[in-house]
Amino acid sequence: MTSLVERVHRTIHRYGLLPPDAGVLVAASGGADSTALLFLLAELMPEGRFRLAGVAHYNHQLRAEASEDESFCRELAARLSLPFEAGTGDVAAESARTRTSLEDAGRRMRYAFLREAASRLGASHIAVGHTRDDQAETVLLALVRGAGPRGLAGMAARRGAIVRPLIEQSHDELVQWLRSRQIPFREDESNRDPRFLRNRVRHELLPVLRERFSPAIVSVLGRTAAIAADDAVFLDARAAEAFASVVLPAAGRRCLVLDGPRLASCPPAIARRVAALALARF
Repeated sequence: MTSLVERVHRTIHRYGLLPPDAGVLVAASGGADSTALLFLLAELMPEGRFRLAGVAHYNHQLRAEASEDESFCRELAARLSLPFEAGTGDVAAESARTRTSLEDAGRRMRYAFLREAASRLGASHIAVGHTRDDQAETVLLALVRGAGPRGLAGMAARRGAIVRPLIEQSHDELVQWLRSRQIPFREDESNRDPRFLRNRVRHELLPVLRERFSPAIVSVLGRTAAIAADDAVFLDARAAEAFASVVLPAAGRRCLVLDGPRLASCPPAIARRVAALALARF
């Protein structure tokens, strides 16, 4: 069987995630996925010719054990002689202030910190530990909330500076690999907190789908995401072409003027994207 290290190397190569000479900041939570990511990249670094620029950990202030997670991640960085960046923020307060979920507020704050840390360490890429299981959960979340091809595409292997080298691997594979190497990791109890919709999908919905409908549901949802991603890329390209013909000169006004009849003549899948592009531009 192909080793986990080789499979991760194939993912990196397939999606062009880490070009030679890339500086990589590894986002670490202390859990199995991000810990495996850190040590897998350390093992692949000589062959991939990228460099590990450092390790970054963000404290969401949602758990009493959060300071212990930070200390653990700091020790992992020291074990590999890597620089360590720590950040913290009151996610609960930000969630209340912006009237968004704890998940959304935490994600925004964490990625803002990671980008700042990458800049300080001179890293061109930020590696996060999302797995095939996370991808399946993301697709189900999109279905629950209502989404088109872009939403059903889930998480891209690469989006800007963010790369996901473990997106084709399962959580269980990573846990087994860590245990075989006697590499410690921490269990995050917040991953079972039912306040988070993702956790309810993970612990309530996915097990039912796996047991009653398809034991391979995680792989099935992963393939669905890949197909939707290809469709989204094609439709976005067509929408960009249509956008140029639908937008009219605005004669210096601070607005976008759209040709209504021409927009209405577009297929709905394209028209929706053109409208979204117009809103984004404005």
